[in-house]
Amino acid sequence: MSNTPDGMTPALAPSRMDRLLVELLRTRRTLALGTIDEAGGPAVSMAPWALDPAGPDLIILISALAAHTRQLMLHPHASILICAGEEAADSVHALPRATLQVEALHPKSGSDDARAALAIYIARHPAGEMLASLPDFSVVRLRVQAARQIAGFGAARDVSAARLRELLRESDNSTT
Repeated sequence: MSNTPDGMTPALAPSRMDRLLVELLRTRRTLALGTIDEAGGPAVSMAPWALDPAGPDLIILISALAAHTRQLMLHPHASILICAGEEAADSVHALPRATLQVEALHPKSGSDDARAALAIYIARHPAGEMLASLPDFSVVRLRVQAARQIAGFGAARDVSAARLRELLRESDNSTT
């Protein structure tokens, strides 16, 4: 690949797989959150989420009373699954999905980052505003470290966090 006149390597044009991944991340509203419990075993829960437009952080709102909150505090590395609804494919075996390896970051309550993350979350889930007013709820940023995309039979690939960020920014630019 040749460089542009300014010496920069041109961005890759989004592929079909790229477009499917961005669509999945822009349209799905819940994720399965895989954490490590206190005994070192796997635990899975469901959470509504929002995508930070700066990408590719995912924002969740969690209660201090929830087991996954304690688990993320003890073991900040987790895995999430975002999956298309069953109606999205002729075969449930071919459902589009992405598994993301993430690191949980806990912005300090009242900080600029916590307020910004909460605004992103509430913009996508307005009902979350009531939950956020309760003292035991806080936002968590799930910072993507790596991704694995399955777009159907024989359509699987790894996607770096940097490439995912680039795809999300490109899709923002193409819709503005």
